Amino acid sequence: MTPLLTLLALVGLLHIAQFAVASYMANVDLGQGYTTSPRDRAPSREMRPVTARMLRAYDNHIQMFPFFAAGVLLIHLSGQSNTVTVAAASVYLIARVLYVPAYAFGWQPWRSLIWVTAMLCCAILFIAALL
Repeated sequence: MTPLLTLLALVGLLHIAQFAVASYMANVDLGQGYTTSPRDRAPSREMRPVTARMLRAYDNHIQMFPFFAAGVLLIHLSGQSNTVTVAAASVYLIARVLYVPAYAFGWQPWRSLIWVTAMLCCAILFIAALL
């Protein structure tokens, strides 16, 4: 497997891990009665702020992951992988790993800077695919 596809797999595993942790935390906070229900009503208990942040961090990754995956696949399928594209994909993974605690613990302004770093890495992948 190429380095870019390996990084794509690792980012996919990060996505699954974020989902598992955020879901577990919501289950603890809201109770299984609510989380296994059809959720036709508002929960009777509130989530802790850190749980809500973990869910928002996961939602953010739902939005970011397609950009990253598309960029990696464009580079891979066009055979344009090089040191710059592998570095951009690596920095993306590192940024997304750091984004989780940055969001969970409310690191200001670091969370936003980490997000911008990840988005710039996606942009680098798209620009590299065009060159």
